[in-house]
Amino acid sequence: MDVICQAKSGMGKTAVFVLSTLQQIEPTPGQVVALVLCHTRELAYQICHEFERFSTYLPDIKVAVFYGGVNIKVHKDLLKNECPHVVVGTPGRILALTRDKDLSLKNVRHFILDECDKMLESLDMRRDVQEIFKMTPHDKQVMMFSATLSKEIRPVCKKFMQDVMFRGQYYLNLEVPF
Repeated sequence: MDVICQAKSGMGKTAVFVLSTLQQIEPTPGQVVALVLCHTRELAYQICHEFERFSTYLPDIKVAVFYGGVNIKVHKDLLKNECPHVVVGTPGRILALTRDKDLSLKNVRHFILDECDKMLESLDMRRDVQEIFKMTPHDKQVMMFSATLSKEIRPVCKKFMQDVMFRGQYYLNLEVPF
C-alpha cells in the first residue's frame, strides 16, 4: 500500500519508513531494493545513519548514501565493489549514477521521498524525481513523508501512487500519567 504521511517535526516519520522498509526487505546480493530520496545531503546522511542504526542486527542489509559534493568516482567505486540494498541520496546524484549505468533501479520495491513537498515544489527537482521514478519497476511501494504538505502539492504526490492511503493527521498522546 502506498502512503502519504504528514506529521510535525520530531514525531518519528523517519523511524516509520526506516522500520517499515527494513521489516519488508528481502536482501538479494547485488540488488538495490529500497530507494530513499531527500532534498539535502545533510538529510541524506541522517537517514542513512538511521538505516544503519536500526539494521544493527540485520548484518545482511547494506546501506549507502549518495549526494553531490563528493567526487562521483568514489560513489561509482563503492557501487562496483559492494552494491547496497538500501540507497539514500539526493535526486541529482542518484540521477547521475543511473544515467551513467553505475546504479540500477530495476529491482526497487520501496520508493521513498522524505520532505516530499520540498522536492516536488521545485520544478527542477521534481523533473529529476520523475525521471528516477520511471527507472523503477511499476510494482513497488511508494511512501512520501513531510512535516508540511500544502493542498497544491497533494495531487502531485498522488500522481506517483497507485493505492494511496491518506487519512488525515492523527495525534497520539504518548505521555504516561504519574
